[in-house]
Amino acid sequence: MRHLKLTVAYEGRNFVGWQVQKNGISVQQRLEEGWAEVTGEKIRITASGRTDSGVHARGQVCSLATNSRLPNRDLIRALNAKTPEDVSVLKVESAIDGFHAINHCVKKTYSYQIQCGRILDPLGQDHWWFVPHHLDIAAMKEAAAFLTGKLDFASFQASGGVARQTTVRNVLELRIETAEREPFTEVRIFLTADGFLYNMVRNIVGTLVHVGRRSERPEWVKWVLQQKDRTVAGQTAPANGLFLDEVFYPPETVVPESIQHG
Repeated sequence: MRHLKLTVAYEGRNFVGWQVQKNGISVQQRLEEGWAEVTGEKIRITASGRTDSGVHARGQVCSLATNSRLPNRDLIRALNAKTPEDVSVLKVESAIDGFHAINHCVKKTYSYQIQCGRILDPLGQDHWWFVPHHLDIAAMKEAAAFLTGKLDFASFQASGGVARQTTVRNVLELRIETAEREPFTEVRIFLTADGFLYNMVRNIVGTLVHVGRRSERPEWVKWVLQQKDRTVAGQTAPANGLFLDEVFYPPETVVPESIQHG
């Protein structure tokens, strides 16, 4: 048996999320069905995290154990032929024994896309949150500074979320970028952390937008953190603007090609 690391991209609009569910089609289901068609194996494919319904991924990472001896390059081609067009396998890499997409992960980067202003770009509705207001980006950046570092993010955990041990997470970077594309203004928020609570990114984005609309001053975010109460923070941003960009692992978890082939 060998262990593999898969890097997968998907457009989340037509899925109920990553995880197999009874109420609809999931990315995990489609990927496992494709694997069964290619290899004849019915196995469980584990992702680094369960993205919600409507959330997209540019670089989700999955782990699996297989008895298939198909070369990795052949697996990529075959899997992409057996999965729908809104799911793509970008990489198949050999991993160390026992590689686990969740347990070996050291950090992740999410991005969130906002289009703000008075005019909606009709071509961006599936991948952007349209906020029909001018946003004070300087104020949002000032507020974001209060959300970096090792902090208790209980105020940003959605109701129903259960932290394994603690609601403390280490946010390594929270960056906001803007681009003017007349007559549209695009805002991208990038967040890298060692782990995330349920809906943490979307709740942080909604809170930053609340500041950007000048409903609260940037220092309010510090107070929100201290309350450890989800009800005092901003709204949950819609799922369609959220992307899982990249998942990071120690380099030694991937087996080099020279070793794979002896």
